[in-house]
Amino acid sequence: MFAFPTLCTPRGPVPEDAPRWNPQRSSSMPSHRYRPAFARVDVPLTDRSWPSARTEQAPLWVPVDLRDGNQALAEPMDTPRKRRMFDLLVAMGYKEIEVGYPSASRTDFDFVRHLATSGAVPDDVTPVVFTPAKADLIERTFASVEGLDRAVVHLYIPTAPVWRDVVLGRGRAELHSMVLDAARLMDRLAARPGADIRFEFSPEVFVLTEPDYVLELCDSLTRLWEASPDRPVIHNLPATVEIATPNVYADQIEYMHRHLDRRDSVILSVHPHNDRGTGVACAELAVLAGAQRVEGCLFGNGERTGNVDLVTLALNLHAQGVDPMVDFSDIDEIRRTVEHCNRLAVPPRHPYGGDLVHTAFSGTHQDAISKGFAHRERTGQERWEVPYLPIDPADVGRTYEAVIRVNSQSGKGGIAHLLRAGHGVGLPERMRADFSRTVQRATDDSGREASAQDLWDLFAATYLAPGGDERVVLTSWSAETTGSGECRFVCSLRVDGREGDYEGTGGGPVSAFTHALEAAGVPVAVLDFAEHGAEGGAAPGTVTAYAECRSGGTVRWGAGRADSAVAASVAAVLSAVNRMDVPVPALD
Repeated sequence: MFAFPTLCTPRGPVPEDAPRWNPQRSSSMPSHRYRPAFARVDVPLTDRSWPSARTEQAPLWVPVDLRDGNQALAEPMDTPRKRRMFDLLVAMGYKEIEVGYPSASRTDFDFVRHLATSGAVPDDVTPVVFTPAKADLIERTFASVEGLDRAVVHLYIPTAPVWRDVVLGRGRAELHSMVLDAARLMDRLAARPGADIRFEFSPEVFVLTEPDYVLELCDSLTRLWEASPDRPVIHNLPATVEIATPNVYADQIEYMHRHLDRRDSVILSVHPHNDRGTGVACAELAVLAGAQRVEGCLFGNGERTGNVDLVTLALNLHAQGVDPMVDFSDIDEIRRTVEHCNRLAVPPRHPYGGDLVHTAFSGTHQDAISKGFAHRERTGQERWEVPYLPIDPADVGRTYEAVIRVNSQSGKGGIAHLLRAGHGVGLPERMRADFSRTVQRATDDSGREASAQDLWDLFAATYLAPGGDERVVLTSWSAETTGSGECRFVCSLRVDGREGDYEGTGGGPVSAFTHALEAAGVPVAVLDFAEHGAEGGAAPGTVTAYAECRSGGTVRWGAGRADSAVAASVAAVLSAVNRMDVPVPALD
């Protein structure tokens, strides 16, 4: 048995109150070193209302890819990549975009100047720039937006106790004084004619800051900046480092939503990170709790585990029937652009945007999806109700080709769906199990995925051209209807190397052909038969036929494809006859 040398199997005691069905033991990890959120910050809300709220409209989305996301890149974006990202965000419909941290680097400053002087900013888009609460950095930030008709200047300062004590070495009152000095300077610098400069404030690590202190800071800035409904201030409350389950963040946001002064003059904004893997849930619950604005990044790029993912948030709304107010109708192009700009790959199972997110390999899933598509085709229903697919892949520019993919885990429904969609092969229900055994054997042997072309090649080799040394070869034939209404089938057959002329009559070409085979010493009974015209990827005028036949104690399926129903039917019966000696793999 392989041992993992770096792991230590838990050998501690089973907790005394553990039920008998849970024998988990205490691990050696030092969990006692960490305090729960409720021991670190007071959450005074007790009569919460957010659990019964519903999201009926999108918040204002603010992508921070060009600032917060850019800071998290091993290779920060240069101006061409930043411009490409900016243009993408504009094209998608974002109306407020954080474009940089101008005082942090020359590249960021130059890019903001590029936007200010190039005419790249549409009339209905507001750039946001980010600055610490330091006078020289604030002045450089305002210099970067000179010439822009409108902008939001985003002021931040760490406010949580650990940051105040360890990072800044300042008490509450001293830190508040720093914030007010920075805010007054911003107010003076913004007072230039013809420019609409609004303000945003972030008490950094809001989730660990005392609620009364956050209210004190925010309300003082609302008053100092003379916020009004026509010129509101943005108070952005970041989960800079996630510390608790999303319901705790929702409680904190609802508390602020209820207690902020001059609430109609405040845009309540949130900025969740994803340290606990719950950034999306935090944002969604925060909106239920009163947030009106959400900052995040496309596909969740950002420091550590990332910023909240705007793609997932918006398309989650779409899946609930709420217009996200941004356009994801070409998700692959969006993903390609973001990957180019960030030089980071989007994982294949990333919600909505990954290569595999609409794909089913499991047989049960494939069968349900295939039936869902068939139901939509029959009924013409507009409402989307296809099992296992939360949204229609076409909504985000995906085709249906990659929805069902086949490997050794796949089932007969998915195989049948791909054959029909790609090659117009409508396998009868009972024939699906027969062919799926062949597919499973092939995929088990190869260990690889089978493409739609692989399935067609395997189907053709199995049924349409079952082998190189057929026992029965039809060298010529003709069929005609007699005066009595029966079908007369005349043919030349080579059976086991001996050729002869034979004929048979019956109610139709299939039964007449089986009588001709019987005359040649090949008794055949047709148990099931189906045929159809051109479907899916089949050429116009093509007919495909399927026949389940018994000869002696052996039952086999066959298929034929031709430009007439009679020729396809004859080929299907002949295929089944020639497969009588071919062993059929067992299906696990």
